[in-house]
Amino acid sequence: MPPADRSDPAPETDTFPSAVDDALAAAAAAIAQCEAVVYPTETVYGLGADATDADAVRQVFEIKGRPRSKPLSVGFADREMLTQYLTLTDREAAFCDRFLPGPVTLLVARDGVFPDSLVDGGDTVGVRLSDNAVARELARRAGPITATSANESGSPSVRRVDALDATIIDAVGAVVDTGETPGGESTVVDVATGEIHRRGPLAGEIEAWLADH
Repeated sequence: MPPADRSDPAPETDTFPSAVDDALAAAAAAIAQCEAVVYPTETVYGLGADATDADAVRQVFEIKGRPRSKPLSVGFADREMLTQYLTLTDREAAFCDRFLPGPVTLLVARDGVFPDSLVDGGDTVGVRLSDNAVARELARRAGPITATSANESGSPSVRRVDALDATIIDAVGAVVDTGETPGGESTVVDVATGEIHRRGPLAGEIEAWLADH
């Protein structure tokens, strides 16, 4: 049986319960005001801010107490949005067809629209196309957003809003609560070098794909 094609289907509008839709609206408005927000993903709750704004990115590092030497990834709504901001090689595009959306962070060449502070001046940036419809919708409304766990650096990731540290809640402009998330960490892969930097969901399948492509 051929592997599943996970490429984006024809665009269609997701519908959400009114409370979630209201929370998404509040979160998008907060991001537009250079604030950070908490939102769900297919792994854990994330801390999102405008990934193209250096001040917003700085705020995320400060809220988490995260060393600037540890880059932040970027969440996009879909493949179309991704390719508006970053250029994929043919191999990266084929990888996206196979594995995204999904719990995978793909390292690609960084475009100048993203500030140096996002990746400590590095040449690549981590790309996320989440399996979580709420995460994708937030990016659709707000543009590319930081994709990092909503916890203080060094502390466990959070699967429920009621487990968020009070300092995180006090520091953000909005929280989108959709209940408990599955947990875990995304697999981090550099298709250009064929290297898996962090093993997580689909790591075995990704390893096999890299060997064949």
